[in-house]
Amino acid sequence: MKKKKKHSPAQQQDLTAKILHIFRSSPRKPYNVKQISSRLHITDEEGKNKINHTLNILSQKEEIEEVNVGKYRLKSQSGYIVGKVDSTPYGTAYIISPETEEDIFIAPPNLHHALHGDTVKVYLFAQTSRRRPEGEIIEILEKGRREFVGIVEKNNKYAFVIVDNKKAPYDIFVSHDDLGGAQDGQKVVVKITEWPKKAKNPIGTITTVLGNVGDNETEMHAILAEFQLPYKFAQEIEDAAKYIPEEISKSEIQSRKDFRNITTFTIDPHDAKDFDDALSIQFLENNTYEIGVHIADVTHYITEDSKLEKEAQARATSVYLVDRVVPMLPEKLSNKVCSLRPNEDKLTFSAVFTINEDAEILSEWFGRTIINSDKRFSYEDAQQVIENKEGDLAQELEIMNTLAKKLRAKRFSNGAIAFDRKEVKFNIDKDGKPISIYYKESKDANKLIEEFMLLANRKVAEFISKKKGNPTFVYRIHDKPDEFKLMDFSNFIKKFGYKINTSGDSATSKSINKLLDDIKNKKEQNVFETLAVRSMAKASYSTENIGHYGLAFAHYTHFTSPIRRYPDMMVHRLLNRYLHEQKSADVTFFEELCKHSSSRELLASNAERASIKYKQVEWMKDHLGEVFEGVVSGVTEWGMFVEIKENLCEGMVSIRDLDDDQYIFDDKNYCLRGKFHNHIYTLGDTVTIKIVRADLIKRQLDFILADADSEE
Repeated sequence: MKKKKKHSPAQQQDLTAKILHIFRSSPRKPYNVKQISSRLHITDEEGKNKINHTLNILSQKEEIEEVNVGKYRLKSQSGYIVGKVDSTPYGTAYIISPETEEDIFIAPPNLHHALHGDTVKVYLFAQTSRRRPEGEIIEILEKGRREFVGIVEKNNKYAFVIVDNKKAPYDIFVSHDDLGGAQDGQKVVVKITEWPKKAKNPIGTITTVLGNVGDNETEMHAILAEFQLPYKFAQEIEDAAKYIPEEISKSEIQSRKDFRNITTFTIDPHDAKDFDDALSIQFLENNTYEIGVHIADVTHYITEDSKLEKEAQARATSVYLVDRVVPMLPEKLSNKVCSLRPNEDKLTFSAVFTINEDAEILSEWFGRTIINSDKRFSYEDAQQVIENKEGDLAQELEIMNTLAKKLRAKRFSNGAIAFDRKEVKFNIDKDGKPISIYYKESKDANKLIEEFMLLANRKVAEFISKKKGNPTFVYRIHDKPDEFKLMDFSNFIKKFGYKINTSGDSATSKSINKLLDDIKNKKEQNVFETLAVRSMAKASYSTENIGHYGLAFAHYTHFTSPIRRYPDMMVHRLLNRYLHEQKSADVTFFEELCKHSSSRELLASNAERASIKYKQVEWMKDHLGEVFEGVVSGVTEWGMFVEIKENLCEGMVSIRDLDDDQYIFDDKNYCLRGKFHNHIYTLGDTVTIKIVRADLIKRQLDFILADADSEE
């Protein structure tokens, strides 16, 4: 007779926490054992019995209640909720909780030293019909961020760090012993170490001295620190990379499909060093072609459980600031060993397709390969060859460009959305100072690469989806638009004489494409595109495939950039696993990594935007007092944002500087409306502004209306 497995208290505690998380995520929804087992991906009887046992314990403790036979729901703890702190710049906060329909207001005395992002337990005050819901934090259950970027203000006796983050409206006290060598006025990273009950300010210690305010290195490192992103590798990681061999053994070559004698090339930005992907082409009979999409085989070099693996996993993505790349992998890997440099043998993981002249896929193959790239094109070089139809690999580029256009046309006919927004780029000098601003244009060379990468990503995901038993995999997903945001967008554009379908299916995406075509080069183009993007869901990583709405793909993944994205490394490992008919991987493990990768991607994206904003403000600092034409790009109760047409720099015209009327914010119609003269400023309006302030510390531009200025 088999003995029953005993489970440790830690395992039981972990299961209890996971089950409570399910109930707290949907407090009003009842769950039974089967539903919870499905959510936790537990399929064995022993696991289900453990869930049943845990539900009985939680019911006895009155944390959940049985609402129907075998169905439980979170028990309402009268007067108490759990939620996350969302701080304001004014010392107040709101608690965001799935247990309440409205956010709970917390006055400064009732915060009890909780900070933005903390998970807290809140006591709810009795509510009258006239008052907003209000409460008091009684316990910090899980601390959020405790490290901040700020500027040192120092005197003879003590020092404070004035924090940059508006969500942390407290200066942090630092004793001279904890300054870490920081001088008055320098930018630093400070860590809160304690906050005595009766103290007005938290106490901290300086962990990093970033440097002098306004220095380019200081400011870029400050942005990375602000978003908790690393800017260098620990020495042990650099050392681990040194031991990666650059030579490829004969046995490794023999185990792979050899593409070294087949025409292969890369197309990348002119300053790129990490070449993730290459394309190959062979001309076959009957106007068919073999197209190879060859991706750097990073997971050959980085083994699971190694230091390099853990570092890549923690970073999850490379970070692209205006003047630098902060790579996910050390330079030896990202720029040398893994990078598909020309005229060098390189190990790759490939998706190879036989395609006819109508861009129909006749066959596919996935596996590990070896290549030797014949040519490294920049986008500009490849574009010139495509346009002039002459130069290196002119015939190959022409054929692949034709196929890419047909693939693109099919994608749009299926409902893919054609967002093609302008991207701001800077030319910067050796000190990091911007010397000009320009737009990055997506031309045929860019679109050629994009289409074949999309094809490989889609086909890899489709291949896995056809495997028996629905094995664990990492998908790149994009949900349908939020119906309320979509309706708001639809109502707004109606005022300009436009309309879209709001059903949320492919008819919606096709109608958005028509709208984007109709507004090309019109004054409302950028505003409409911005609002359309805001109505969309955010793309993310998940083991649960719901398809990719924006691309109109039922199956999609990220396979093509493992040098700069950790999810692509996961996809390579899982694809290799299933090509060798191994059993399905642990879904819980990979789902946690998906969530981590999605959150790191968001941080990296925010850091990139912050660096762009900083350089825009730095650029405009030399243009104070100058007048520009702009478009109203946003409205709030504090004023209106205006985007300058010629360089896409955005600043605010404060409502207090609109002195020709008393303006009221109309949030339903995205406008500021004059109370007495009914003058309206709305999204898309063209206005002439004058630059009056460029604040580098806040990364903020302040404008006034040039007409108002001239009347004074």
